[in-house]
Amino acid sequence: MTMIRKTFFYFLLSISALVLFFPILYAISASFMQPQEIYAGKLLPSSISFDAYKEVFNSIPLLHYLTVSFWMSFIVMVGQLIVCSLSAYAFAFIPFKGRNLIFFLFLSTMLIPWEATIIPNFLTVLKLGWVNTYMGLTFPHFALPFGVFLLRQHFLTIPKELWESAQVDGCSRFRFYWKFVLPLSKSSLSALGIYGFLTTWNMYLWPLLVTNDDTVRPVQIGLKMLIANESSSSWNLVMAGVVSILLPTLMLLFVGIKYIREGLTAGAVKG
Repeated sequence: MTMIRKTFFYFLLSISALVLFFPILYAISASFMQPQEIYAGKLLPSSISFDAYKEVFNSIPLLHYLTVSFWMSFIVMVGQLIVCSLSAYAFAFIPFKGRNLIFFLFLSTMLIPWEATIIPNFLTVLKLGWVNTYMGLTFPHFALPFGVFLLRQHFLTIPKELWESAQVDGCSRFRFYWKFVLPLSKSSLSALGIYGFLTTWNMYLWPLLVTNDDTVRPVQIGLKMLIANESSSSWNLVMAGVVSILLPTLMLLFVGIKYIREGLTAGAVKG
């Protein structure tokens, strides 16, 4: 009976995984099809051809868009790791009056939709002259309340005795942060870094507002331009562009899923 239940359970998991991954699998398959095969409703191409991928890289500067997206996501990832780790360290290890109140007020900003802050952020970027620059694309995303919360919860699991013994040896606060706290928080830092990279890579609305030419436009806007430029008979090109954009994030997700799982559960013991 146990074997039957286990087999049925894995069967349901396989069906669920197939349903969830079907759009991605079909996009990959459609990228190798001819337009006539897509409109005929076929699920698999009659022959494998990379012509659509060659054409999509020739029709728009997709490689440039991918490079811009990589640097934008990388800068945001590094900025979030620095800002969030320093903030979380202050909330976890530096006692000051009103610390918990300030933390909960800061955490309450998670209830404010990002769309509600777009106008003031855009006006700030505009007055600073950061329109159509990497600074305008990245700086507004450095302070991430979720990242501060995640790291603070993990920092609280670090024994206070470690900080007290470090003080006895003359260790400064920053040295303790750099030499002890960060090395002991690799799982949470990795999870936050992967999360920040992926969310920035998939960002569309904010880059659309603060860019006005192809100089620093990321790949999501490039994909929209591809869809707008291509006629309704060229969906194989669109699917080739989608797969080209999707592959880097899928590879990062598959490689980093272990670190995301460990990082999200690292601070669940104490807090």
